[in-house]
Amino acid sequence: MALGNAIPDKTLLRDVNKKLMRAGTQTKITASVRGGCLTLTGTLQYEVQRRPVMRAVNQVSGIRQVIDQMTVQAKKRTDM
Repeated sequence: MALGNAIPDKTLLRDVNKKLMRAGTQTKITASVRGGCLTLTGTLQYEVQRRPVMRAVNQVSGIRQVIDQMTVQAKKRTDM
């Protein structure tokens, strides 16, 4: 629900998902928005994928805060 000049969460989520698709990180990231606060969850294959995701979502106008709960997939040990 919009208050004053605030952008509705539903609109923000749509815009964030568009940016994530364009970022092309080839990983499954789930976004949720509540009160203009964006939470990102999911598993990255490599740490280097985090920066383009964060850069993309920070370009969305109306996002007040980004909470990064993404994790990096543990590498399987092959030396055992």
